[in-house]
Amino acid sequence: MLWHPSDEQIKETEMFRYRSQMEKKFKKKWNSYSEFHGWSVEHNDDFWSSLFSYYGIVYEGELIPACTDQGFDSYGWFPNVRLNFAENLLEHARAEDEALVSVLESGKRRVISYAALREVVGRFSHSLREILQPSEVLAAYMPHIPETVMAMLATSSMGGIFTSTSADFGVEGVLDRFSQSQPKVLVTCIGYEYGGKYFDLTSRLQEIEKRLPCLEKIVVVDFLGKGGDLSGLKKAVWWNDFLASEAHPIHYVRHSFSDPLYIMYSSGTTGKPKCIVHSQGGTLLQHIKELGLHTDLTQEKSIFYFTTCGWMMWNWLVSSLYFGSRVVLYEGSPGYPSPSEFFKIIDREKIHIFGTSPKFLKALEDSGWRNDSELTSLQTMLSTGSPLLPEQFDFVYSKIKKDLCLSSISGGTDIIGCFMLGNPTLDVSRGEIQCLGLGMDVAAFDDQGKPLFNKEGELVCRKSFPSRPVSFLNDPEQSKIREAYFNHFKGVWHHGDFVQITERGSVIVFGRSDATLNPGGVRIGTAEIYRQTEQLAFVADSLCVGKEVEGDVDVWLFVKLRENEELSEERIAQIKKQIRANTTPRHVPKVVKAVSDIPYTRSGKKMELAVNRLINGRALTNIEAVANPECLEQYKGF
Repeated sequence: MLWHPSDEQIKETEMFRYRSQMEKKFKKKWNSYSEFHGWSVEHNDDFWSSLFSYYGIVYEGELIPACTDQGFDSYGWFPNVRLNFAENLLEHARAEDEALVSVLESGKRRVISYAALREVVGRFSHSLREILQPSEVLAAYMPHIPETVMAMLATSSMGGIFTSTSADFGVEGVLDRFSQSQPKVLVTCIGYEYGGKYFDLTSRLQEIEKRLPCLEKIVVVDFLGKGGDLSGLKKAVWWNDFLASEAHPIHYVRHSFSDPLYIMYSSGTTGKPKCIVHSQGGTLLQHIKELGLHTDLTQEKSIFYFTTCGWMMWNWLVSSLYFGSRVVLYEGSPGYPSPSEFFKIIDREKIHIFGTSPKFLKALEDSGWRNDSELTSLQTMLSTGSPLLPEQFDFVYSKIKKDLCLSSISGGTDIIGCFMLGNPTLDVSRGEIQCLGLGMDVAAFDDQGKPLFNKEGELVCRKSFPSRPVSFLNDPEQSKIREAYFNHFKGVWHHGDFVQITERGSVIVFGRSDATLNPGGVRIGTAEIYRQTEQLAFVADSLCVGKEVEGDVDVWLFVKLRENEELSEERIAQIKKQIRANTTPRHVPKVVKAVSDIPYTRSGKKMELAVNRLINGRALTNIEAVANPECLEQYKGF
């Protein structure tokens, strides 16, 4: 046990207050969090309904029934409720309070109050209504800056659907996503900085405009003040010119609880990324629970999570506005100009909740970083993206801060939230996630679908929950969504993680049980990489896997070269350049190796899982499915 909250600390938490109120309301007495969690699962209709009154969610209609389908055949949550996501995020706060604090890697700082945020959202949405109708899509190809948040809120206020990817994506990565979601409006930037270097997006935007005919308007932000030339973009207008010239009140359109809010994207392992549709109400309810109860976020606190708007943690972070909290947005490299930058921000901005990743903590430790910050305000540190190793728990408590609730959290884009996460009323144990999320009927199953206790198994969820996807785009028969989550165990959500639920109710995550690459917690589909290697004339075939390295993974690329070709340093550089130019820097392989052949199944599928096992020192138990097993030997010994 590395941290233990005092009785006084426990009584000051929202989790304690909420639990006490539920005990009175339902005439219960729970002796442990595990018992409380059990009630929230067994009576999940009462649990999810109670959040409306406890947190003052703005809605109209009736809360009964809470759920019409406790299984997963249909969405089924709060069919008689109507609400607006943006209204709930913007109308709880005091007008004069700071809403967004934007910090760039250059040190430039910008503060936006809730009153100013509402004004810009009103002006943007007024102009947007001339182009976008409810249920139509606005896409953001943007950095992590206030305008991205404003565009989302304006879209949501009128019942539109928001989707996003980060500005470091190449053209093909953007088109793989937005060609499916078909946005009418694109909000983007003329360029961005990362690690002290400026990246001009003009040529990328010209290519995107040409190949995305669904676009009717491109709104361009010049947040660095460097200017630019939009003459090569027929549909483009500068952000400031797009905003209505006068202030306009926000007209919130309340839609069904299940109406779409976000389109998120899967990793794209077997082709183009799947488009996951998440609901207004389900996203709101899940995020209120996770941020309010499990993270103890309140109106008086500031939260800072390092993310990009191509990752679901951006959506999660932005929901902090619901509480009237102060949200810090950082845009740039996490280690520039020094590894201490984040901790300087924590002190300067008086951050209470800071979110990071195991990869950042590992880089910090490897750099020989020494903490010279006070971190007096810091109460909670969150980590996600990959399992937080026991040694990294040690590092946080020995080198960063001792009196701290370190909460490793785990879930995913699929649920736009968490299955297991933190709890300010519970102990922190080395290498463990503190608890299962309230209302989430999580278990570890063996291969036969039987629950395991204190043993490693497949992460499943046995009952429906509000933040389950409403649907996948372009999946009218629901076949893709069934294949993604419900084919492994009938009628049960299968998530693809190996976990162990301990006798104390904490969770140990061992990693993904599928072939998705996950370097630094960023999900990468191998198909996105293959689409680039296939364009290189000297590459005949390729296979990409993750090499496990101290709790993280490095991307390794194996290439089968065409006849009379050699894998020279020049060829390796060409491969990396091709991938970087059309995807993101995170897709670029750490290691590129030449092999004589790529293993395939008899049905013609690349055997990524088999190679993954071999390069990580694990034996193959079955090679019967391999069409060319003679090639496997060369993948051993790495």
